[in-house]
Amino acid sequence: MTEAWMIDELAHAGPEHLDPEFVAGYNRKQGYPDPAEDLAIFQAHVLDETSAVLDLAAGSGQFALAAARRFGHVTAVDVSPAMNAFLREHAAAAGLANLDCVRAGFLSYDHSGPPADGVYTRNALHQLPDFWKAVALDRIARAMRPGGVLRLRDLIYDFRPSEAAGIFQGWFDHAASDPADGYTAEDYAEHIRTEFSTYRWLLEPMLAATGFEIVTAEFERRLYGAYTCVRS
Repeated sequence: MTEAWMIDELAHAGPEHLDPEFVAGYNRKQGYPDPAEDLAIFQAHVLDETSAVLDLAAGSGQFALAAARRFGHVTAVDVSPAMNAFLREHAAAAGLANLDCVRAGFLSYDHSGPPADGVYTRNALHQLPDFWKAVALDRIARAMRPGGVLRLRDLIYDFRPSEAAGIFQGWFDHAASDPADGYTAEDYAEHIRTEFSTYRWLLEPMLAATGFEIVTAEFERRLYGAYTCVRS
């Protein structure tokens, strides 16, 4: 989509994602997330060495690199040139010829080839306002085969507006003190002020409206959601 009314996804991604120094320390700041659970969920839905997987907002490739060792083909998409370069370098070093890196975003990626069997996205959909989340989910659905699996992880609010202050204070209390080791209370406060994390009770109707059936939805601290969905 190239229409004049489209938003600039690169601007919404945040300037830190354009900084090669930040990208180099990204996995540490994220806490080295283990992709094993997500890979197992895809395999439980019968994805195998013949399957095509799409990783949207792939970042430094923590999931994409592991997925390329398990599935037939992985397309890793990220809007950041620095993230894209980092992942290309590590994919080449690992000899993963079945991993393609594409510089694009949720709204600008044009899927070609057979429909994806699985789509993964982690901690990125919140960069889009809700209208654009729904557009992005619709585009994801159209890139997938019927019965394909969407694994969505993100900062999603599973509470009433009146509970926000108490939930956020608990979040701040468990934040990292050193920004190199993780996200600080100020990082979290900035996220609340400037990013577009939404309520669970707004996101789930978007999933339904764009053709996804929610199979499981799990939450941590009422802030972090992990969804497994099947495309109808």
